[in-house]
Amino acid sequence: MSAAVAGNCQKAGCAKSIPMALAGVRLCLDHFVDEAFVRTDQALSQCREGRAIDSDKLQWLLSDALAVVKNLEEGADEPMPEQRDRMLELLLVLANVHEYVAHHSARVERPA
Repeated sequence: MSAAVAGNCQKAGCAKSIPMALAGVRLCLDHFVDEAFVRTDQALSQCREGRAIDSDKLQWLLSDALAVVKNLEEGADEPMPEQRDRMLELLLVLANVHEYVAHHSARVERPA
């Protein structure tokens, strides 16, 4: 990607650059997507088990989606097919979580 960068990834042993859209989490795109998949899989498992998802976690998942969209936009002029495919897959899974919460018996816990 030729977009501006905000330093190097904070993960040990990773020297990849951080896209500006991920400056707040200090992760390269690959590590961000890996961690977002883990969060999304956990949320989807909670939904399937009928357990509540707290609203903070749901908000985090929505911010993951926004970060992915921003990265897709930043890299539109110089696409990296593998990264693009993983980001699109993540967006699909995030949409599935959103649909599940909206249309099934999944509950969203509000912090006290």
